[in-house]
Amino acid sequence: MKNSYRNIFLLIGVIAIIIMLFTFDMKYDELLDNLKRAGFLFPIVILLWVFIYLINALSWYMIIHDNEKNHVPFLKVYKFTITGFALNYATPFGFMGGEPYRVMELTPYVGVSKATSSVILYIMMHIFAHFCFWLSSIFLFILLYPMNLGTGIMLTFAGTFCLFFIYLFSRGYKNGMAVKALRLCTKIPFLKKWAIRFAEEKKETLELIDNQIAELHKQRKKTFYASLCLEFTTRIIGCLEVFLILRILTPDVNFLTCILIMAFTSLLSNLFFFLPMQLGVREGGFALATGGLALTGAFGIYTGLIIRMRELIWIGIGMMLMKVGNKKESVSNKNNI
Repeated sequence: MKNSYRNIFLLIGVIAIIIMLFTFDMKYDELLDNLKRAGFLFPIVILLWVFIYLINALSWYMIIHDNEKNHVPFLKVYKFTITGFALNYATPFGFMGGEPYRVMELTPYVGVSKATSSVILYIMMHIFAHFCFWLSSIFLFILLYPMNLGTGIMLTFAGTFCLFFIYLFSRGYKNGMAVKALRLCTKIPFLKKWAIRFAEEKKETLELIDNQIAELHKQRKKTFYASLCLEFTTRIIGCLEVFLILRILTPDVNFLTCILIMAFTSLLSNLFFFLPMQLGVREGGFALATGGLALTGAFGIYTGLIIRMRELIWIGIGMMLMKVGNKKESVSNKNNI
């Protein structure tokens, strides 16, 4: 990727961090007091994400590497993973920053079509694992807590919602999504002309991308399920963060409860994906989740605050990594579509 493009992504990230710092709904002395309260557990929470991002990177690395001789160093994939997620956290609409960055960084190694398809496949896997996590959390709630009519209706709705999108993603893996996504754009008034022109100009590339997406599910099933398991595992490990933070406040918490808290909060946050870092939604989600599971709502707000600080630190790390270890790479002409 050209340095000028990296500088644009870097500028977006820096502006987002500045906005977040100025819109923090807490005085800085109160923030420092809360961090002191966390003590040595806060650095542990930061370090936990070294391993979570490592597993994310391994999941994407498995998708990138197929039977072809496409080789991208794992440390590069790890770096692109951290910076990509940092941009996703920092930009509105979630995936508008990180995914274009990953495609542009990966292109010199494997070509445009392979880079695009692998990024699409990974983000599909990432979202697919979210729905699997939410669905499994519904069954966990049924096992752990008593049911009433209202709860039953809510869980039925949530389960149907998850199953519907799991079905859509399964169809997308079997047949590809690029061409269908462009067809959908042709029905949107402001995008119609652009989508029709782009679909005509890039028809062969889009079909190739769809073939590469379908190939993972049809011919590389072990890779598909291994990547999915890794992504699902990161959801479970991520719940350890909530467990460590809540243990600062109360001994009356267990890991299974933290899984339910994280499932509810992540579902609510993703419903408000258009907000950078889901500002305000995350804290509210933790407060509702902890309150609904017989914990004090203030515990949830504190948990959301510590996680917000962790995200800011990792956004900063991601922005710095963007300018580290960059060198020009080339790829054979056959890979450039």
